[in-house]
Amino acid sequence: MLNITQRLPPGEQYDDQLLLPFERRQKSRLRVRLQSGDEAALMLERGTLLRGGDRLMADDGRIVQVVAADEAVLHVSASNPRQLARAAYHLGNRHVPLQVGPDWLRLEQDHVLKEMLLGLGVTILEQNAPFEPEAGAYGGGHRHHHDDELLIRPPLRLRRHA
Repeated sequence: MLNITQRLPPGEQYDDQLLLPFERRQKSRLRVRLQSGDEAALMLERGTLLRGGDRLMADDGRIVQVVAADEAVLHVSASNPRQLARAAYHLGNRHVPLQVGPDWLRLEQDHVLKEMLLGLGVTILEQNAPFEPEAGAYGGGHRHHHDDELLIRPPLRLRRHA
């Protein structure tokens, strides 16, 4: 089995492709099948998030291009920027992975969120399209502003009263 262990800088050249939905592009350890039919073990640095167009190096020197697979998404648009911003706010408040376009939002299909969005007056199209949500303001995982406070504050010491 082929081992894929390195991420390469952006470029045009590749020898094979790896088609994956977003859920699987979030995993750094994964057994996959390349477009050629070859089986491979993805063994990247933990926390690696793959994007469509990323290039990887296999142990045999083969360059593999990642392709974002089409998946069931809700494509959200609005009649004005304020309405779209409200939709983004409410989705963010629910910690929904969200792709942000110039005048649209995209999220994984969810009937509860769809009803909420319709209640906000936006337009929704159900599509099959690549899903490339935002990685987060700090370049990766899920964080809140108060997480920094936890890193900075010294540990709380409790005093015992006699």
